Amino acid sequence: MGFFLETLFGGLMAGMLYALVALGFVLIFKASGVFNFAQGAMVLFAALAMARFSEWFPKWLGFESLLLANAMALVAAIALMAGLAWLIERLALRQLVGQEPIALLMATLGIAYFIDGAGQLLFGSATYKIDVGMPKDPMMVLENTFEGGLLLSKEDLYAALVSAMLVIGLTLFFQKTPTGRALRAVADDHQAAQSIGIPLSRIWVIVWTIGGIVALVAGIIWGSKLGVQFSISLVALKALPVVILGGLTSVPGAIVGGLIIGAGEKLSEIYIGPMLGGGIENWFAYVLALGFLLVRPQGLFGDKIIDRV
Repeated sequence: MGFFLETLFGGLMAGMLYALVALGFVLIFKASGVFNFAQGAMVLFAALAMARFSEWFPKWLGFESLLLANAMALVAAIALMAGLAWLIERLALRQLVGQEPIALLMATLGIAYFIDGAGQLLFGSATYKIDVGMPKDPMMVLENTFEGGLLLSKEDLYAALVSAMLVIGLTLFFQKTPTGRALRAVADDHQAAQSIGIPLSRIWVIVWTIGGIVALVAGIIWGSKLGVQFSISLVALKALPVVILGGLTSVPGAIVGGLIIGAGEKLSEIYIGPMLGGGIENWFAYVLALGFLLVRPQGLFGDKIIDRV
């Protein structure tokens, strides 16, 4: 039982990291109706900005404080992601108001390649580190309950806490604020929202900025654990099944979907993998997502769309 719980906890914590990336997909789709294939590239770009700014600022300004370097890098990275959101709206989305969803989808693919190239041009293509002071050493708990206790990662616990706070804040924002309600109105119908005075360009800048901040949080956590490298953008591929499970329009659903996939892939690899030769962790999420598409395509918490003709 101790080993099972340890494996389960590790899977849940990995699922929280998947959910952070999935959260970016959900936010932008929920508020603009655009499925953002550039989210993985945004995670990479934000993580690169954080890593490089925290390295450059002490050199440029002549100080050694890690806390000050991280604080300045965080502010600069947020400003950079807001500027990127403004550019995306100005150069791409503004031209596609009222167009078919496939046009917006293809635009996000182009944006992803642009962000990947811009990140490499501005920040380099090596592997960089992010040190925000998250504890790396594990801790032992329940030593009196299970033989040898349970070995848990403090870093994963901090990441889960940050994710939970982010989800609560975003849920309240969408449900309780006028801007959040305007974002949902834009997602329902771009042209109808404009007709009642909602400024579409400002709304899209806001939601892409929020998506960029979520990408920054995910990039910091992933970068702190694994280092900032270009393979981070591939994490978005694992976030796609999370979105399918939780529902494209549900913020809490992104978290629940992430937990299900994270725990499921770890447990299946440990307990079923030996019977099938291993490797289940690589494809488990996609098979589970395919099953959901067949029986509940809107996901666990997604809105069921009914068209009347």
